[in-house]
Amino acid sequence: MTEPTAVTSPELAHAGADRSTTWSGRVRRRRRAVTDRLRGGDLGLLPVLAGLVVIWVVMQILNPVFLSSANLTNLALESVPVGIIALGVVCVLLVGQIDLSVGSISGLSAAVLAVLFVDRGLPAWLAVTASLVLAVLIGWFYAQVHNRIGVPSFVITLGGLLGFLGVQLWILGPKGSINLPFDSGLVAFAQLQFLPPWLAYTLVVVGAAALYATGAARAAERRRAGLAATSRRLLAGRSLALLAGLGAAVWYLNRDRGVGWMFVFFLALVLVVHYVLSRTSFGTSMYAVGGNMEAARRAGVNVKAVLTTAFALCTTLACVGGMLSASRLAAANQSSGGGDVNLNAIAAAVIGGTSLFGGRGTAFAALLGVLVIQSISSGLTLLNLDSAYRFMVTGGVLLLAVSLDAVARRSRVSHGRA
Repeated sequence: MTEPTAVTSPELAHAGADRSTTWSGRVRRRRRAVTDRLRGGDLGLLPVLAGLVVIWVVMQILNPVFLSSANLTNLALESVPVGIIALGVVCVLLVGQIDLSVGSISGLSAAVLAVLFVDRGLPAWLAVTASLVLAVLIGWFYAQVHNRIGVPSFVITLGGLLGFLGVQLWILGPKGSINLPFDSGLVAFAQLQFLPPWLAYTLVVVGAAALYATGAARAAERRRAGLAATSRRLLAGRSLALLAGLGAAVWYLNRDRGVGWMFVFFLALVLVVHYVLSRTSFGTSMYAVGGNMEAARRAGVNVKAVLTTAFALCTTLACVGGMLSASRLAAANQSSGGGDVNLNAIAAAVIGGTSLFGGRGTAFAALLGVLVIQSISSGLTLLNLDSAYRFMVTGGVLLLAVSLDAVARRSRVSHGRA
């Protein structure tokens, strides 16, 4: 009688060894790839994530209220207007340009919204549409001056900063301030509307599932093309990590008022811009123009159209941020869009990892960068420190971010990855 084959037969042992070797080999190759990217200057979002963790730890040690659910809820809402403006700045920086007038455009948009909605009695949707159309026209005008005459964007938008500030003051007139009705949908959206817990958790599950689905689809596409692809195990682990992280965040914020609809709107804009930049030919063209404009032109990219769209996106998002800021304050006045709004929006994009040299950055730079700036502001406010300290700390962080970008760029050049 033949004895059954032992489970430790040489064939099975060899197969198990092959599987083990394959898995361990994948892990080693992935670690080596990450190490090579870091050495080559491709830091990604790592510096800003590390900086955000350090800021939160320090602020929590100095004041235990900082990481309370109430303060984090306020921090998230306060980050939205400047964060949306910074998202537009990311778009224009990617193509190697700059817009110094985003603060003035946000203030002008708030003034136009208030005058049309309150003084002229137009419906809110019509006032919002008029402000958006004006912002698109401003971006189109910037692009025409740059494309047809060749004036540098720095000069064009510096003129816009001064000119549109004057238009804002002229529109508001002698009274200088217009209050938005507290019972209007705009104010309610910016101040009072929060997701019910069940919907917040549902969105978390949908987000984690969407991350896995898009990753799996991309991996399958690469396998069909004969290229290396991310394993399903890693995709599942990444999605589960997102599910756990966002779920914990929602649970913690729900201990206070919860997740504001305005912050969800900001996240949706970030995801839309991220999709456009990473999954469309237009996004590829933006990176190409910012990386090497002449090479992109010779490759058949319509450089003028890309620049026009980038400027229009920047001014449109500045308009959206300005209107949300006015809605949050329930007023538009002469200081709307002024102060440090302009510099904070540009600083947030750069601190988040967008290169001032063009061609490098993601939509998430706006989200992470504004969280860094708003965390500094919130933490120092809780410590009852003067705003002078906030400006100095933010300036130091900005200088550090630009220095890291310059060093990383030099490293990429030396490794042939620029």
